Amino acid sequence: MSENLVEQFVGVDVSKATLDLFITPCGRRLHVTYDDEGLARVLSMLKEARATLIVLEATGGLEVRLAGECAAAGLPVAIINPRQARDFAKATGRLAKTDRVDAAMLADFARAIRPQVRPLKEAHTRALDDMVSRRRQLIAMRVQEALRLGTAASKPLQTSLNKHIAWLDKQIAQVDDDLHRCLRASEVWRAKDDLLRAIPGVGAVTSLTLLAKCPELGTLNRREIAALTGVAPLARGSGTHRGKRFIWGGRADVRAVLYMAALSAMRCNATIKSFAQRLKQAGKPAKVVIVACMRKLLTTMNAMLKNNAPWNPQPA
Repeated sequence: MSENLVEQFVGVDVSKATLDLFITPCGRRLHVTYDDEGLARVLSMLKEARATLIVLEATGGLEVRLAGECAAAGLPVAIINPRQARDFAKATGRLAKTDRVDAAMLADFARAIRPQVRPLKEAHTRALDDMVSRRRQLIAMRVQEALRLGTAASKPLQTSLNKHIAWLDKQIAQVDDDLHRCLRASEVWRAKDDLLRAIPGVGAVTSLTLLAKCPELGTLNRREIAALTGVAPLARGSGTHRGKRFIWGGRADVRAVLYMAALSAMRCNATIKSFAQRLKQAGKPAKVVIVACMRKLLTTMNAMLKNNAPWNPQPA
């Protein structure tokens, strides 16, 4: 049978300087530099092979350029969590780890698992995502410096720490201003932000993080969005044993802001507050109640964006 009539699955290992590509089942390989010339060779091979699915690992942003080029060329590309790839490698007995080995493993992952192809974030959404990430980094640095200040004994060290904390405060304020301008400059984002922030308990940080870190919000059903963000309890049972369910995986940044939003909503949002009280009266542990409120808040926001509907404190 002709190679082009057989489904071809591609794994690409992305590093800062090189790309390693493997196509299964035909077994073709390619090792190129990660530049314009190398990308042109990769795209040419992928088009010639008529790739059924191309799988890349998320590598801190290095994969974005290649994934964007593939998507622009109409090639189906999926970006997966590195943990998924490593677990698959261990399950198939591949303990060695090199660029060539990883490319072949990703190709086999594509053929066996067939991860869902999702559209890439737009350039504006990626920029918003970068600013939200930078804000979290600055806040983390400010927390670390404040902790050091609490144990600083000498006056020069205290002065240095106070100066750095003041500089970090200015940087955070600047990023907040940039985020606000970026968000309000887009009619689509402005409308989504207005919908989300109308929910009691949802503030600017929660809205910004969800729009930047979870662009799928409003496009998936309630089960899919809960699983994507990691607030869907996972079953733990075998035979007659029924273990406790736990949440696991998902997007930690989104989950962190949902946690704070849920705590706020449990105090000031009548719908979430009554929902939490019913769970407490049913004897649910405190952590279970909070996670349930996080999920309810998330699915409410998802439904509002999907239907372009305003906040309704008493849904039918």
